[in-house]
Amino acid sequence: MWPFWLRYLSISPMWFWYCLRARSLWFFTPSNPTIAFGGFEGESKKEIYEQLPKHSYPKTIYIEPKITFSAAITMVGDAGFQYPFVVKPDVGMSGILFRKIRNEKELKNYHSHVPVTYIIQEFIILPLEFSVFYYRYPDHQKGVITGFLQKEPMHVIGDGMNTLKELILTHPKAKFRMPELVSWHNEKIKEVITNGEKYYLSHAANLNRGADFINLHDQIDEKLHDVFDKLNLYSKTFYYGRYDLKAASIEDLKNGKNYLLIEYNGSGAEPNHVYNSGLSLRAAQNEILRHWKALYEISAFNHKKGISYCSTREGWRFLRAASMHFRKLKEIDTIF
Repeated sequence: MWPFWLRYLSISPMWFWYCLRARSLWFFTPSNPTIAFGGFEGESKKEIYEQLPKHSYPKTIYIEPKITFSAAITMVGDAGFQYPFVVKPDVGMSGILFRKIRNEKELKNYHSHVPVTYIIQEFIILPLEFSVFYYRYPDHQKGVITGFLQKEPMHVIGDGMNTLKELILTHPKAKFRMPELVSWHNEKIKEVITNGEKYYLSHAANLNRGADFINLHDQIDEKLHDVFDKLNLYSKTFYYGRYDLKAASIEDLKNGKNYLLIEYNGSGAEPNHVYNSGLSLRAAQNEILRHWKALYEISAFNHKKGISYCSTREGWRFLRAASMHFRKLKEIDTIF
């Protein structure tokens, strides 16, 4: 994967050109007007889920850090949760502090460490995880799917001879994350993994968590568009972003069944289909520029309809607060 500076250095003038045209550093904020900061960064999952169709996402509750652990356990029981389930910050990114919780002890440890609102969510047993990048102009009833990926979280395959630690040491990505993975899998680290068993080292299917992406661009068709047009029109004000979801199969997804949304990422969503797709750096940059153009045009259209750009002062204030929030989460993420 190309480093961040190499991906964006030569094309960044176009981003600033859009800022100049809009006369706003935050030209993108009207793109998704009902999401904080247009969904560029620091948006709450709660505000996203509240704008999605009921039953399109897993059962979810929100835990405030100030409540006692016994109160949190009561909420878990009242909501009917069974172990395992997943936890993650309500305002999070890149799989930071995403954990699969298998018992009360693990939940207590999580609750004692995480100082921000977090969500408890059903563990989705659907086997396949996908990303669908979609945008729609506000005056159109149909949108465009520009990217369709299958995401495979980082894992090892047991051989019946080597321990989990030994398998991690031979994994091309996992071996560079040994301290973190030993901490996460301490109870299993010395166990021999059964021959043929797929053992997940992370349940967050992000590139920075070692996931692999499989490009499914040839699977984009009218049926897939119909599913996401219907889904997107439900919210009425989501115009640009990426849907992350799990499904039983590609065909089921195209038929609008047996899938659950994990989250929706707004204007800050990267078109991650440029990775592992055989594109040259220049071709990938052209694809990013195509998305920036759509983002600018959607935002400009909404602005003309009366949706204000975030003010310069409020924008800096929002980003500074988000930066402090994520810095804190990253520090905690390395502890346990």
